[in-house]
Amino acid sequence: MTSADVARTAALTAPRPARRALGPALAVALALAVLALAALPARVGLYRAVAGGAEGSPLGGVVGPAAEQGLLVLVATAGVLALVTWRRARERFWTLAAGGVGAILAYGSSEAVKVLVGEPRPCHVIDVATVLACPPAGDWSWPSNHAVIAGALAAACVLAVPRAAALAVPVALVVAACRVAAGVHYVHDVAAGLALGVLAVVAVVGATWGVRRRVR
Repeated sequence: MTSADVARTAALTAPRPARRALGPALAVALALAVLALAALPARVGLYRAVAGGAEGSPLGGVVGPAAEQGLLVLVATAGVLALVTWRRARERFWTLAAGGVGAILAYGSSEAVKVLVGEPRPCHVIDVATVLACPPAGDWSWPSNHAVIAGALAAACVLAVPRAAALAVPVALVVAACRVAAGVHYVHDVAAGLALGVLAVVAVVGATWGVRRRVR
């Protein structure tokens, strides 16, 4: 075996950044799931504390746009990373693409769970002035679709390009927090949504690792 063959074999068998990050990402998803369970018994008090103080406060003008449009920052981040990695690091691009598939699956799962659980929005059952108008009845609360997508996109970006965590993770957390502050979700809605999004991306990236390695 030549030195070039040895180097090529080592490159293929060496742990990749995305693969090393799967464990920590899974731990984050489980921690978020535990947080959602812990917040469930205190959901009314937490909702009043967070949402009740946003309307009419100096932050009220920021909370609404962040809750509604914050996902666009993550979409733009993923788009820029896709362009850069396609040109410079194709392996990272395919990790990002697998994460995108995970985000789609996470959203579909979230929609199915919403229908099965049928939890009313807190703004329908708790008398608190809210920053955003309450969604119509039948637009269920648990889990938060915005949080699902935020968690999934952030996880996809970080698994593909770990340095993206400096932007993607705070934005995902801000989006989730603002959904509660704006009055349209409970804390356990967004914590569960983040957990589902991260878990789906970890599952797809991990499941496709062998296929992508053989293709390389």
